[in-house]
Amino acid sequence: MASDPHRWRILAVVATAFFMTILDVSIVNVALPSIGEDLDFARGNLQWVITAYAIAFGGFLLLGGRAADLLGRRIVFMVGVALFTLASLVCGLAESEGTLIGARAVQGLGGAIISPAALSIVMTSFEEGAERNKALGIWGALGGSGAAIGVLAGGVLTEGLGWEWIFWVNVPVGALVLALTPVIVPESFRQTERRRYDPLGAVSVTAGLTLLVYAISEAPDVGWATARTILLLVASGLLLAAFVVIERTVKEPLMPFRIFRVRTVAGANGVGALLGAVIFANFFLLTLYVQNVLGFSALKTGFTFVATAGTAVVSAGVAQALTTRFGAKPIMTIGLILLTGAMVWYSQIPADGSYASDLLPGYLMVGVGIAFAFVPVSIAALAGVAEREAGLASGLINTSQQIGGAVGVAVASTVFTSRFESLAGDRSPIPVALTGGYRWGFWALVVFGVLSVIAALTLIRREELAESPTTAPAAGETS
Repeated sequence: MASDPHRWRILAVVATAFFMTILDVSIVNVALPSIGEDLDFARGNLQWVITAYAIAFGGFLLLGGRAADLLGRRIVFMVGVALFTLASLVCGLAESEGTLIGARAVQGLGGAIISPAALSIVMTSFEEGAERNKALGIWGALGGSGAAIGVLAGGVLTEGLGWEWIFWVNVPVGALVLALTPVIVPESFRQTERRRYDPLGAVSVTAGLTLLVYAISEAPDVGWATARTILLLVASGLLLAAFVVIERTVKEPLMPFRIFRVRTVAGANGVGALLGAVIFANFFLLTLYVQNVLGFSALKTGFTFVATAGTAVVSAGVAQALTTRFGAKPIMTIGLILLTGAMVWYSQIPADGSYASDLLPGYLMVGVGIAFAFVPVSIAALAGVAEREAGLASGLINTSQQIGGAVGVAVASTVFTSRFESLAGDRSPIPVALTGGYRWGFWALVVFGVLSVIAALTLIRREELAESPTTAPAAGETS
């Protein structure tokens, strides 16, 4: 496959849309207190502004990747951008808890269509080798830094214009991408005699994961041993088991398990899920701690993350160069160790903490860790993947990160709530009780971080990363 002569312009257009979807994972964090107050959210329901987006995003990514490969990557990409842009408009106009959460879910569906189509376009625009690795390095850097930049942007927009603008800012950007795409991005798709999309697989995995996150989120209020929690967990398990059965029996499954025969691809997705859990929940807990305990404004909270965002952007180029020279595994492991170390640091935060001494070292570790983890994970997740399965592979790694993020936020929120209510019930001062809850939440993230390091060391294989992937198109492939 020869590289497209306009490949860098193509990358710029599709990466803009991808960055917009990543930004919206974290841009709402700083605005959560304002949103909760304006729309009268219950404390336990605020996390659904984040998790509704992440679950829909993760649950439909594989279906989005399949649709992109079969219907045409450019047209599917444009449909996703249009849906995401419209949902962003509705989010900003929301006047109730239910409307906002529903619109966030639709926004996540748009992101699920954009992300795999965009990465598939990149895969088919760049020839295998150093240039594609550079493009994927940029992609990974955007994915890693987007979360940190989102928190900063959220603070600026919330304080300066109102929380509605964290959503409305997507509208002109989406319109610009829609205008440029037909001019710059060529159509490409996989031709096949029959087009099967496996909607049952998509519905079963999304419903199963939604119930899982909901059960974890509600357990602190209703009790872990109650019939409601147990039944929700059982129903979730049955739906996920049904997904596995469906994928093993349909002719063209949404997630062919053969892709996991490459151990590195399986390992990269496992690492991606744990990485998503740490990153998503880290920003969720930190922004609440900085505002609710330290009393920072939304704007000041956003600016505290300049250290993370700036460090991530600078480190991304270094991570890409080191990954090309030394391979993905050692750089990924360094990044994951740094992230885990940052979670240990945050688990010591005091109720009367200061930015310089108690937060800044962790912010810097997270910035470097994000870049050093995301860039090689993006490369490893596509190792040995044929062009005809580019949509599947790109959808799979994004699914892992988004679902991991949703579960991570749910677990961290649950641990925080349980500890906070216990301390508050013992008449501890509210700032002390909140801090105790956040510290326990970060300890939960330490566990995710340690597991990610173990997964990287045991499942990522240097020999598989070094192998030349089969990139020749299958019969009927066109671009």
